Amino acid sequence: MPAESPSSSSAPTPLAAFLRARRALVRPEDVGLTGSARRRLPGLRREEVAALAGISAAYYLRLERGRDRHPSPEVADALADVLRLDADARAHLRALALGRPRHPAPHAPETVPEPVRRLVLSRRDTPAYVQGRYHDVLVANPLATALSPSYRPGVNLLRAVFLDETPRPLYEDWESVIAALVASLRVRDAPGLAPLVAELREKSDDFRRLWARHDVSPRTAGRTRLLHPDLGPLDLAYEKLTVLPDEGQVLVVYHAERGSRTAGLLASLGERLGRPPPSPLSSAPAATPSPPGRRA
Repeated sequence: MPAESPSSSSAPTPLAAFLRARRALVRPEDVGLTGSARRRLPGLRREEVAALAGISAAYYLRLERGRDRHPSPEVADALADVLRLDADARAHLRALALGRPRHPAPHAPETVPEPVRRLVLSRRDTPAYVQGRYHDVLVANPLATALSPSYRPGVNLLRAVFLDETPRPLYEDWESVIAALVASLRVRDAPGLAPLVAELREKSDDFRRLWARHDVSPRTAGRTRLLHPDLGPLDLAYEKLTVLPDEGQVLVVYHAERGSRTAGLLASLGERLGRPPPSPLSSAPAATPSPPGRRA
């Protein structure tokens, strides 16, 4: 069996990269093996994964080196058990085993369906925005933009989070936020995502560290705590609803528990943002009456 070394860590295929990354995250004691043996690299050895999955070490080596790209569903499930994958990561492994186009056809420019756009902009008590396949904000209501400057049309959320320090003070659970964001990228292979990933890997240590883990999670709902500079702490739940499955568009909606301090603050802020600006006539000084006997 060839010795494992850093030089063998290149990833010729997405499947190979995924197996390597997930193998490194499993401790020997997690699968009933003693961890006392001297190990040069973290995680399980290749031969240990192969033995636990019931396949030959030579075959598993071919998988990690990209020489075999399509393991059977039975083998994929056995590897998922050994690597202790959750439901989302298991589905991702199955998809990699089936194979994906290396160069998918490019999509047309993204357009939010008009009914969805009207729905987002009509909400005055609920922050909402639509993000596209590359995590660009396509449409957002004023309340969402008031929560964070990142939630405004034209902003790429990935670049805003990893290349700009502005959003960081807003989140009490910053590490969880960025980890979930990276994990959501692997749920679907969006055409044209590779250049953005390459840029972020080059410029952001945090992104490079999290991307190397190969975590997979759609994160369709959850809770977060925003530390708003004007409103103070805001305890919010969020939902992510698919708008156009084939386009990768997602409607993100924040909401607060009814009757809570956060709900009251959001309602008050929404009312202020929804008020029309004062009319120039109403703000102009009253005309001075003409003196008696003189025409205006």
